[in-house]
Amino acid sequence: MKRSIGFTAFMASVLAMSTADRSVVKAASNAPPVPLHAFQKRIVESPARFLHACITRQGGKSFCMSLRRVLRGMKRRRNQVFLSGSEQQSRELMEITAKHVKAMQIATEWSEGEFYSPLDNVKFSKLEIRIPEAGMRIIGLPANPDTARGFGGDLLLDEFSVHKRSQAIWAAAFPIATRNRGEIDVAGTPKGKNNMFYKLMSNAKFEHHKINIYDAVAQGMDLGGDTIEDLRQALGDEQIWRQEYECEFVDEATAFLTWEQIVACEDPQLSKSPDWAYLEACKNDLYVGIDVGRYHDWTVIWIVERVGGRLVTRGVIEIQNSTFAKQEEVIWRVLALRCMRRACMDKTGLGMQMAERAATEFGEHRVEGVSFTQASKEELAGGLRIKVEDRSVVIPADDKIRNDLHSIEKQVTAAGNIRYVADHSKDGHADRFWAAALAVHAAGNPSGPAEMFSAGPLRFGKTRGIW
Repeated sequence: MKRSIGFTAFMASVLAMSTADRSVVKAASNAPPVPLHAFQKRIVESPARFLHACITRQGGKSFCMSLRRVLRGMKRRRNQVFLSGSEQQSRELMEITAKHVKAMQIATEWSEGEFYSPLDNVKFSKLEIRIPEAGMRIIGLPANPDTARGFGGDLLLDEFSVHKRSQAIWAAAFPIATRNRGEIDVAGTPKGKNNMFYKLMSNAKFEHHKINIYDAVAQGMDLGGDTIEDLRQALGDEQIWRQEYECEFVDEATAFLTWEQIVACEDPQLSKSPDWAYLEACKNDLYVGIDVGRYHDWTVIWIVERVGGRLVTRGVIEIQNSTFAKQEEVIWRVLALRCMRRACMDKTGLGMQMAERAATEFGEHRVEGVSFTQASKEELAGGLRIKVEDRSVVIPADDKIRNDLHSIEKQVTAAGNIRYVADHSKDGHADRFWAAALAVHAAGNPSGPAEMFSAGPLRFGKTRGIW
């Protein structure tokens, strides 16, 4: 069952505030209630100094963890630092936090600024909620070792399992956060075992809360008319289900790319959405990979820019249930970019006609059709893996991209042949993996088997987009 607790009663009974402290909160008696499931209530009420929460997707992690930190921060009159996996996640967490404070009818000041990270040589957005009467600030930042050591106060590591360089973040944050009996909360869902979120699961100093989908539903979580089995069948990927919803730390022995390798290539400042103005004015070489789908699979267009020795993702366009004419319109816009040097395009099955039309329009020297065969997949997957291992490809921090890149398994058949397989899910059939692999191949020197390349006389495309 859901438990609805008015803020005044909640603050008084759970945190046992003094009369003076309660006056800081100013929670009106008619303030809207906070709907808390039993497992959320246990987390919010816990007095633990160190708390580890492993919670299913859709389990309201950000809601209850941010509420916990607001209440404990006001009780203890300590600043709170929230570190998230990306700028977008940081903003979403701080917006949830602002709603909590607004519901309490507390006067606040919201500000936005920048924080420079010497380690990454970038500026991050810094969001801040100041609560003058409680003498505290809540600071939201993307996670990296510099942001971890840059601010003192109690610490929330949100979605810690996908923080890039999680061990370095932990090493930087722990001494600062624990100063003067500071508190640390970590929250997330499993993403392999090579990260600090997994290692802290066995830390006896932490209070542990593990809530899978079955626990959450049994304790009142509403699935909006769906059943657990509905979600499982719709997801269509057993490994992702066990990880995201059953909160299992799945063995990565069969994964072609590990979570650790994938997260190490992420840049939280990158977006999947292409910045067309940037791309049209770009001076560096652009390369494109296109995996073509129609109904169950997605058409994915992956754009990379060569920046020094790295391939930086400048767009991941995902199209589903769209006519070929509409897909072609988007693809043509990408291929017409002034600095688009080479594109590799899936010409297997549904993609054959589109690849041929693209080569005719833009020239075979710029658009190369690739047949997906056992040999070509080996070449493509191996090329992407090399780039991932040496971190020379940079990707956005995005769950669907992570899951796609991690979904590929390399299997050896009884005859000794190598197969690259991935389960179908509602988000495709590793379409993002193959689009990324095609983009990487487009940026490299062609050295694969003959069936990967266009046959017949070389044709030069129209001048559109070339000069």
